[in-house]
Amino acid sequence: MRKKVTFVGAGMTGSTMAQLAAQRGYADVVLIDIVEGLAAGKALDIQEASPWAASSVRVTGSTEWRESAGSDVVIVTSGVPRKPGMTREDLLATNAGIVRSVVSQAVEQSPDAVFVIFANPMDAMCHVALEASGLPATRVVGQGGMLDSARYRTFIALETGTSPRDVAAWVLGGHTEATMVPVVSNATVGGVPLTQLLAPDRVRAVVERTTRGGAEIVGLLKSGSAFTAPAYSTIEMVEAILLDEKRVLPACALLEGAYGVEGGYVGVPVLLGAGGVEQVFEIPLSDEEAAAMRRAGDAVKELVSATPAA
Repeated sequence: MRKKVTFVGAGMTGSTMAQLAAQRGYADVVLIDIVEGLAAGKALDIQEASPWAASSVRVTGSTEWRESAGSDVVIVTSGVPRKPGMTREDLLATNAGIVRSVVSQAVEQSPDAVFVIFANPMDAMCHVALEASGLPATRVVGQGGMLDSARYRTFIALETGTSPRDVAAWVLGGHTEATMVPVVSNATVGGVPLTQLLAPDRVRAVVERTTRGGAEIVGLLKSGSAFTAPAYSTIEMVEAILLDEKRVLPACALLEGAYGVEGGYVGVPVLLGAGGVEQVFEIPLSDEEAAAMRRAGDAVKELVSATPAA
């Protein structure tokens, strides 16, 4: 029987993820959205591309959670962006309510699924999803590190004039400008340390551009935010889980002492497979990077403490 993956939220990000998943052809795809006709229309559009996309999977869009029943992976993209006049507490309250609701309904239909959280503030929303789902922490994972690392690798490639495929560099920590930890100490291009390829000021410039990566795109678009890079980054995680690939990827996982963080969701290298987060790896960091990881843990726990209870 073919596997199934459900994307909650049929906006630009969720629908692009669904399109990519359908193109890869390893699972049936379900789009869920509360807006009548939105998920169904986008799903039908993706389905009608299948003859030319060489895809045989079924793509379904609905407002009904029963369509998601038996999903192997559920990706939560639903939530609202921060708007003018909205405080951090307002955003937390609004998105916590949305994430709590959709995860509770999704887990009823797919109790064995792995949940990938995309909604912002992502680190705190992982805690909300974990509580709402009642699942083991290994089956609730956040996406942030994948997208931030993709941006970091891209900017390194542009700065060094090399292929991003040869760049090995990760962003750990949180999914905000203040809490991201672009790791310089072990970043390489084709095995050559980044610090040998770029002067210190250029390394700092790449790091700073990485932390502002999302804001840079928002500033250029004027309306809306990135969706293509986030979609590709998430689908790599989905594929690792569905195909049990045992990939080592940067993702947001609940830490119980690693990196000096106790009880906080923070971006770290994880082994991602059918069981979700199957292992957390603690890699050597510089003293400055290690301190930044601890600060990221403190920051997400502060956010969680400010999140309204159910």
